[in-house]
Amino acid sequence: MEVEEGLPAEARGETKRFRAKRDAILAAAADVINEQSAKGMTFADVAQRVGLNTTSVTYYFKRKEDLAAAAFEVTLDRLDEMLDAAHREGTPEARVARYLAINMERLARINRGEEKAFAILSDLRAMEGDMRQRLMARWQHVFRRTRALWGETASRTQTDLHGARAHVLLENTFWLPAWLVRYETDEYPRVEARLMDVFRHGIAADRAQWAPEMLDLTHDEAEPGREAFLLAATRLINELGYRGASVQKIASELNVTKGSFYHHLDAKDELVIECYKRSFDLIADAQRLAEVGAGDHWHKLTSIIATLLDVQFSERGPLLRTTALSGLPPRVRTAMVDRSNRIARRYAGMLSDGIAEGSIRAIDPLVASQTMMALQNAAFDMRKWAGTMPRDKAVAFYASTIVFGLFDDRVLAF
Repeated sequence: MEVEEGLPAEARGETKRFRAKRDAILAAAADVINEQSAKGMTFADVAQRVGLNTTSVTYYFKRKEDLAAAAFEVTLDRLDEMLDAAHREGTPEARVARYLAINMERLARINRGEEKAFAILSDLRAMEGDMRQRLMARWQHVFRRTRALWGETASRTQTDLHGARAHVLLENTFWLPAWLVRYETDEYPRVEARLMDVFRHGIAADRAQWAPEMLDLTHDEAEPGREAFLLAATRLINELGYRGASVQKIASELNVTKGSFYHHLDAKDELVIECYKRSFDLIADAQRLAEVGAGDHWHKLTSIIATLLDVQFSERGPLLRTTALSGLPPRVRTAMVDRSNRIARRYAGMLSDGIAEGSIRAIDPLVASQTMMALQNAAFDMRKWAGTMPRDKAVAFYASTIVFGLFDDRVLAF
């Protein structure tokens, strides 16, 4: 490749060929970020995917951080474009339906090989300095535009509710690729319709009331200090990603030495596995306790949801986000995904039983169970929001997005 002043010849004037190659590099970087996280991405891996050598990639992006930031900018640009289209609709329901349809159409094109996936945004917080501030400011802009899908608000309480709805909508569309792989592409319109049905009306049968029972998830810890250790590690991994949360940072968070880290665990992979096990065990405990308790399946399911949201918003939390999976070895990642799928299937079974007894609306239980998985997974990011109001109000507002749907305001009377 001809070079002048540090740039390939086609870079001068931003020719079509240069832009095409740059776009190919960004698409490859997005794939690597989604598989290995931004911290795990290397120039060599990206270069190999586009048939270049590493030096050629540096003509386009001087540093790995510049390449990751540019890939995230592509995602944010695409989200802005989707929201532009959604905002052209006349009602909140139509706007949300349009936003979901655009996402489903995009995923269908990706599945057919007609388009590349964009980079997931879970590693934004792991970026540093001015770059992090710029990207987070853009993410806040996307969030505010998503919240505006529900229109103007007349009070702080209504703004809070719309914020919960925006977050749940975004996280559900980000979660789609994790479970949509179980469906054929020609089934996507049916999945879209059933997911939008949950967004419209929730899972609640007519006249259902929000009166959950908080489940007791406390248990004796066999090894003193281990729970606090796993909890601190979970918080840091959620914030910085698997590769961003180094052993040194985790040890510093706990104010212990790296040697103390290895007293608890032999390796960082083992740490993430134990953090996942702790999180999955908490969810499974809540499911078991609810199932053996009194009440119909509406009461059981809302009690699970309320209890796990309370965990996410409290000092007992959080649960480890599924985004940490991208840093794990494939064999371990598969085992963790299998456990997550078992939890989702248990939710689907409870939803089916609730439909049969009439306490849950007639919905697609497999689709609805995934909205519950997205809800509990994403709540970690709303801790600051939850801290601005009484805990029970925060739990009710956030849960209402799925139990009553994204357009039901009854929770405002809470």
